[in-house]
Amino acid sequence: MRRSGTLSGHGADAVFEAAVEELRCGQEQVRAARPELRFEDMPAPRTLAPFATALAVSVQTDETEVASGRFVLLYDPAGQPGWAGPLRVIVYIRADMEPEIVADPMVGQVAWSWLTEALETGTAGYAEPSGTVTRVITEGFGAKREEPPAQGFELRASWSPVLVPPAGTPQGAADAPAEQSPLGMAAHLAAWCATLCAAAGLPPLVAGVTALRPASRRRDS
Repeated sequence: MRRSGTLSGHGADAVFEAAVEELRCGQEQVRAARPELRFEDMPAPRTLAPFATALAVSVQTDETEVASGRFVLLYDPAGQPGWAGPLRVIVYIRADMEPEIVADPMVGQVAWSWLTEALETGTAGYAEPSGTVTRVITEGFGAKREEPPAQGFELRASWSPVLVPPAGTPQGAADAPAEQSPLGMAAHLAAWCATLCAAAGLPPLVAGVTALRPASRRRDS
């Protein structure tokens, strides 16, 4: 898990390092529950906040990638406009789906509800959510001209984690349980991974979560 940023004091550095360690622990918990997920370090953005860390995740079934995404954690001790506190999570998900699913006018609302329900049931709380769901048609040209068009969707979202767990808050995330930690970042990572798994069409680990069937074709870069 790569990190970037200019250190502005031992206190701020300690908070960020604690958040990174919680994400590392959460990654191991999710991997144990969802072996289909592949985690990979990626460069963290350098201009969005004094501290940042990022990772890429893909979902593979039968050695075929059916969905992928990015998870970025920003930390600014002074906060920023639009944030509710010093932390901000930015995520991205891309998944191929069958044309009839993409054509469903409710697909955007369903995809957004995967994320919000996972956050509501699996974390101490979140604030100032923002995001978009975009339907995507991918066509091949040149060397890829023989590939059939792929249809799917992209979800981009951000939110501010609530740092103080209120009494009675359920522990763990909707799809991959994670123990509640002081900053709660393991649970936020697990909630996002639950959303990624739903987009990939994986069977839910808990009742009441509906996943869409992804397209069966492989997406190569």
